[in-house]
Amino acid sequence: MASKAVVGRTMAGVALCAALAAFAGAARAEQPPKLPELSPTGADVCFGRIYDAAHLKAHPHQKVARIFFFYGHDPVSRPNEEPPANQDTSYNGFLTTTVRGAKKPDWAAGWCNKEDPSDKASGIRCGMDCDRTLASVKVDDKGRLMLSNVQPDVYLDAGAEEDLGKAEYNRQALGSEDDNFKLDPMPAETCKTEFSRIDPIDPALGDPLRVRLKPDQPFCFGRDYDDAHLKTHPNQLTQSIRVFRGPVELASFAAGGDAATWPDGADIAVSVTTRQKGKTVTQTYSCQGEADQWRCSASSKMSDFSCDISQKEIFLKRGPNGTMMLANPNSAVAVVDLCSKAADGKTKSDDKVYRLQPMPQSACAP
Repeated sequence: MASKAVVGRTMAGVALCAALAAFAGAARAEQPPKLPELSPTGADVCFGRIYDAAHLKAHPHQKVARIFFFYGHDPVSRPNEEPPANQDTSYNGFLTTTVRGAKKPDWAAGWCNKEDPSDKASGIRCGMDCDRTLASVKVDDKGRLMLSNVQPDVYLDAGAEEDLGKAEYNRQALGSEDDNFKLDPMPAETCKTEFSRIDPIDPALGDPLRVRLKPDQPFCFGRDYDDAHLKTHPNQLTQSIRVFRGPVELASFAAGGDAATWPDGADIAVSVTTRQKGKTVTQTYSCQGEADQWRCSASSKMSDFSCDISQKEIFLKRGPNGTMMLANPNSAVAVVDLCSKAADGKTKSDDKVYRLQPMPQSACAP
């Protein structure tokens, strides 16, 4: 469906994956614990390094010319899908790099926590979108931050290599020597200044979904794929898709939801018609606001299943000009039987990302 990675080069782009599940639950429930290893006083801290020409000449496969890691409160303003009461429990680790020749930095963020909270000697891992790793971090005896396990596709969407093609992926990804960085401690304002160089969020994206979509109002988004599109995407199973809240979903939230914590607890329905069977299947999901997306877990409210489908998750994000983006990284849309082997692991078909248009509510009627 997507001809290129949807996340793009910055978090300010249209990122579609969810934040790391293990950390996200804790982040929603309470502020992530402070890590005295990174900040003994609990204050915001900054580490960074700017490489000189001699270093870069000696490391031809290192693309990164400037790198900064910030631990603390969000240094980059962005619309948030979490209920206001939860918005101070968002990301606490932020990475920004500028590659050779680039005018502005890329950046990514995540939750930093002990790998094993019960073990004082445990390492610190910063998890990010799609169950991925932002970095592993450690402060050495000289106060420098050791930043390791930085992946080449840290700024790209999951599945970007397939979507972009090898040549373009290699151009956008970090280099083979872009890992195991040693960063010096710096004033927090230095990092904030560096993050201020990042492009502002595209105004075409508008308000977060939690503002656009009201708890007591229905909505309908969808797309019907024509023959020309399907011909160029032979591995796409979806012929038509609808994402909506109708009378059933509204009644469910009215009975058990809380408008003050919207969109947490919001039910949505996703109907898909596949090109092979021509049959429409509707699946219900229960959503939570998380960072800049809705994380929606499959629900068995409307039908019986032979397996536990609660781990099947899709992710909703605002798109430009009133559109909605749906990510399906792990076979959670019912283009396949959610309890079958075909639904194990990552989405194998070309049904990973949907760009949906607003539609009249009648287009989503059962």
